[in-house]
Amino acid sequence: MRCSLKRSLSAVLAASCLLLLLLLHGGTRQEQEPPEVELRSLAPDTILQLLQPEGAKHILRDRDDLSALRNVSYHLLAGSVSPRKRFLAVGLSSVRRPRGYYLSATLQSLFSQSTEEELQEMVVVVHLADEDPSWNVRVAVNIAQKFSRHILLGQLLLIHAPHELYPTLEGLKRNYNDPEARVKFRSKQNVDYAFLLAFAANLSSYYLMIEDDVWCAKSFLTAIRKALDSQQGSNWATLEFSKLGYIGKLYRSSDLPRLARFLLLFYQEMPCDWLLVHFRLLLTQKDVIRFKPSLFQHMGLYSSFQGTVNRLEDDDFQADAFDLPDNPPASLYTSMSVFENYEPLKAYSSAEGYFWGKSPAAGSTFSIVFQQPARVSRVRVRTGSDERRGDILRSGVLELGRHRQADGRDCTAYITVGTFEKGTLEQRGLERGIPSPVECVRIRVTQGQSEWLIIRSIDIWTTTGS
Repeated sequence: MRCSLKRSLSAVLAASCLLLLLLLHGGTRQEQEPPEVELRSLAPDTILQLLQPEGAKHILRDRDDLSALRNVSYHLLAGSVSPRKRFLAVGLSSVRRPRGYYLSATLQSLFSQSTEEELQEMVVVVHLADEDPSWNVRVAVNIAQKFSRHILLGQLLLIHAPHELYPTLEGLKRNYNDPEARVKFRSKQNVDYAFLLAFAANLSSYYLMIEDDVWCAKSFLTAIRKALDSQQGSNWATLEFSKLGYIGKLYRSSDLPRLARFLLLFYQEMPCDWLLVHFRLLLTQKDVIRFKPSLFQHMGLYSSFQGTVNRLEDDDFQADAFDLPDNPPASLYTSMSVFENYEPLKAYSSAEGYFWGKSPAAGSTFSIVFQQPARVSRVRVRTGSDERRGDILRSGVLELGRHRQADGRDCTAYITVGTFEKGTLEQRGLERGIPSPVECVRIRVTQGQSEWLIIRSIDIWTTTGS
């Protein structure tokens, strides 16, 4: 018994020295993994006791379907689950990359781009899902060192789902003629996310999925809250805050158990981002609801699969993208001939797509008629698209109107507040020139054009006050 106690004390002392060395080592570069350390003399549970006062906890999550999600025993590597439900849980899964290491930079971005008030309403859950337990331990120690404050405040959790719980990753279906290594990688990734989603289901009201190599826009939580306000009464399944893969996808936490089972059930069929599309459609959300500007940007140069170069970027990302438009509820009308199903609403709503009209003549109009009068402070209109840069509004003005007509399709009195230049218009401070509420916002073509017209987006900000 004395020998056993002596060995335990020696292990704890060695682990303490290890952690002290890491603390003295200081920060590492953004793309450098935590340093290799000798772990053979240290039991993983002993090291994790330094991160968790009560040791490596095992959290049971009961699920009513699929044996792999029933009574899952998660290793809670660092942090403690708060009894208070937060507004938003941000979930990401991380494995060792052949090249590049971005997890610390991603966490730094999540926390530094949020205010203290926002952090109180958020919890970040990281699933360290590598098959090498020593890598998971090294990363856990490194993250605990750098983000100890957020762990102590219950804003960061590090978890691990034991790999003996995973379904088979060998001899899987070779869909899309993918090589066997690629099929195994993407199938395991689906299961990694399934366990992460199942764990996070009870932590918050909403869940945001990101990857471990992203930058975040300033006050992204506030922007998400504002976007949710605009969707009240909508039967949405997924809201998107980036157009890339599975970055910036928002779900109701009540849907997470179903999504976890869905990913696990079809884990070997296709990549995660494709499965997410099918899940949205199954929940009867036909159109993509994506908000612009994007709140998240892909930063990683190297893919987590075989370290290949991956230069994906979201050209709609803005670092200060928390300033989302209000776009009050309204009806939209146009005197232009509309091409196919590119109706006016697509320029104003969060639905994917845009308005496309045929060769507008002088005097053609595009009207936004508010359900309730609003004090407009700022308007931004963008025309044309990346594919059809010539389909811009070459000559036109923006007008604010009052005195809605009896048929509710237009206003009778307008004031011109801006002119289009090279297909775009942005006017601020409109409430100073027209302090009274307006009922209409109208785009009027001042000179006909042979080119068709794409209105990609119409963004309207409002203000309160007398």
